[in-house]
This record gives sequence, C-alpha cells and structure tokens, in this order.
Amino acid sequence: MQLFINLVYILSSVMFVFGLKMLSSPATARRGNMLSAGGMGLAVIVTLFDYQVISWQYILIGVVIGGLIGFASARLVGMTSMPEMVALLNGSGGFASLLLGWAEFQRGWTVVQGGGEQLSVFTASVIALAILIGGVTTSGSVIAWAKLSEKIGGKPVLFPGQQVFNVILLIVIVACGIMFSINPGASYAYTLIIALIVLALVLGVMSVIPIGGADMPVVISLLNSYSGLAACAAGFVIINNVLIVAGALVGASGIILTNIMCKAMNRSLANVLFSGFGATTSGAGKQAEGEVKSVSAEDAYFILEAATSVAFVPGYGLAVAQAQHVVRELGELLEDNGAEVRYAVHPVAGRMPGHMNVLLAEANVPYDQLAEMEEVNPNIEMVDVCVVVGANDVVNPAAREDNTSPLFGMPIIDVDKSRTVIVLKRSMNPGFAGVQNPLFFKENTRMLFGDAKDSIQGLVREFKDA
Repeated sequence: MQLFINLVYILSSVMFVFGLKMLSSPATARRGNMLSAGGMGLAVIVTLFDYQVISWQYILIGVVIGGLIGFASARLVGMTSMPEMVALLNGSGGFASLLLGWAEFQRGWTVVQGGGEQLSVFTASVIALAILIGGVTTSGSVIAWAKLSEKIGGKPVLFPGQQVFNVILLIVIVACGIMFSINPGASYAYTLIIALIVLALVLGVMSVIPIGGADMPVVISLLNSYSGLAACAAGFVIINNVLIVAGALVGASGIILTNIMCKAMNRSLANVLFSGFGATTSGAGKQAEGEVKSVSAEDAYFILEAATSVAFVPGYGLAVAQAQHVVRELGELLEDNGAEVRYAVHPVAGRMPGHMNVLLAEANVPYDQLAEMEEVNPNIEMVDVCVVVGANDVVNPAAREDNTSPLFGMPIIDVDKSRTVIVLKRSMNPGFAGVQNPLFFKENTRMLFGDAKDSIQGLVREFKDA
C-alpha cells in the first residue's frame, strides 16, 4: 500500500510540474490549472489510504467544508477582489502549515510526557521552520488583505527604530528556534513553541506594514512563496513526499515571480521590503505643468474611427469598473473597422501578479492579442492610439524623464510616444503610488473622464450608431 501511495504521489508531482509549466501561457493556463488541481485532488484521496490516517470522518468533513468555501469564493468573489482573495489563500496555506507543525510537536510532547523518546533534532528544526514561516505568512497575508481591501491604509506604516526592532525580533525568534531544536523534550519546550508562534505572527505584521500599496504585487508573490516554503517544511515534519514537492514548487515559482516583479519595477527586493515606498511620495518629483485636454465620447470616437492601430493598456481601474467585457467589445468593433488591436499588459499592473491577464482572459480576449511591455515599446511610435484604461503608474513618463521621481528607473509602457493617447480616468488623482503623472498634460494626450465602463460603452454606442 505504501508503494502504491508513493507511486501516486509521483504522478501527482508530475501533474504539478506540467500544470505549472502550462500556467506560463494564457492559451494553456486554464488546462494547467485544472491539471494541477487534479494532481492535488489525487494526492488528497490517496493520502486517505495511508495507515497513519486514523479518522476519515473529520477529514471528509474538512474536505466538504473547504470545498464549499472554495466553490462559493470562486463564484461570488468579484475580479476586483481577486488580489485580496489570493492574499487570504496564501495566509490559509501558511496557517495550515503552522497548525501542522504545532500538532506534530504536541504529539511528540505527549510521547515524551509518557516516558517515550523525544523528537529528533531534525524533526524539531523543521517543526520550528514550519511554525516560523507559516506564522509570518499567516499574519502577513492578513495585513496584505487589509491593505488591498482598504480596511487599513495602503500607505507604509513607519516608525523610528522599526528596522532595529525587526532585527531584534528576528534574533529572538532564531534563538527560540535553536533552543527548541536542541532539546525539544525539555520542560520549557512548550513555552518556546508558544513564543515562536506569537513572535512569528508579530514578525509577519511587522514585515508587511512598511510596504506601500503600489508594491502589493511583489508582496503577494512573496507571500505565495512563503506559503510554499512553509508547506515544504511541513512535508519534512510528517515525511510526506508530495507535500515536500508541492511546497518546493510553489516556493521556487513564487521567488522567481517575485524577482520578475522586482525587475519590472527596476528595484531590488530589499528596496521593496524596507524602503517604505509610498510613505512620502505624494507630491514628490517635478510638478507637471500644462493644459489638460478633455474629450467627450463622441470626440474620442472620431479619433479611434480614423485609427489603423490601437493598443489598450489596462490597469486596476479596469477591474474597479469591471470594464473588461466592454473593452473586448470595443476592440472587436475596432477590428471590424480595419484597425489592428493589441492589449499591452505591464507585469505589475493591478494589485497582484497577472491581474490584468486574468481579467482579459475572463472577457475572452484572444490570447494572440495580448502583448508584454517588451513587445510593445519598440514599435510604440507606430501606434495611432493608445487607450489607457485605469492604469497610472505603469504609464507614467516621469519614470523615464524625472530623476527626482520615486518611480524613476521603473520600466513603463511608453504610451506617450504613440501618436495619440486617450486616458480613461475618474479624476486627476494620482495612482496607487501617489505620484503625479505628467502624461495627463502631454500635447498628444486626451482625457476621457468618468467611469471606465460607462465611457467605453459610450464609445461602443458611437461605433454602432455610425
């Protein structure tokens, strides 16, 4: 039976690997997601045949409750709230690893109290790691959720001596972990475990509060990596091969994605985690000057009707307005009018990695029309009209032109170099980073104010009535 279980675990691991590979392309992402989910379902089912499982009833109850929560979340949570949901899912994974580590220590502690042999140093070490990483992931994800859902302010929370406090906190955590690992059967071991849990939760909060809302895509991918590492440590605790493999895959892919996010902003991970970006950015950089040229839907229609190439640049405002379906409809009308249509997606647009790709995929935008920043920028001068839908910081030319701007050096989509730019915004307020955008004052920029969905529906009506 154990051989059969391990063979199925290998099959599940292969499904994880291929599923993860398929997630790298929008054309295969859905199948990859289903393949990975199938692998996890298979792993859960075959684990029930393990001789160590002593109660099917509670496990099945958990599966049913968890399945219902997952199904309801998938159906009811809107695309606008998807980043918050991902943050909570990361936190759930971290919390599960924390509880598993604590439960395994409790089992070992009970054995020791009954006169049995104490846990090995290795097992105690991975228990400490599972609790530490799981605790940091849990509380850090809750803070990320609160920032994204605006339950608390999105700006960094900074105070004097914060980094010194964090370093001391980390040293105390490491000391507790080492003392516990050396002698997990000692009379003070339970106190150390409780202290480790509390301090890990505090460290998670202290790690995320100094990070600004504009850096949330990086935080989400980093917490995703943490949840994987916690699961991997938990796998070593209970010696479960598929948990080790799955955790390692999630941890590694999360770190790779975090690195991609940092490169997309031209910043190091240390800068994201410790700079407090966004705390004092309001009004930073040179003040943009010029005249804002607003247009009506009718005026914007005439500009688009004459265009032979159009690039849509989506941002978080697209999600807020839930305008992805009408954007696709407008794109189809432009194609029928003879224009070449593309969708230029910046890696950190939105509030989580791949946020815009998910929105556009939901609206059935053709995959071959999606283009990354590196594909669009070399030929941006040849684009007749760039339609910026709710994006701000990822199209801010101050990142290229103003060395006093907090965004300076961040690669952007150079929409200001296209022949005409139509920006859809509710107001002139800056984006999530709090940095003013000189794009709005450029000679070739036209501002179409209002709700993005309503504005695009107005353009759709203009095309249909023509």
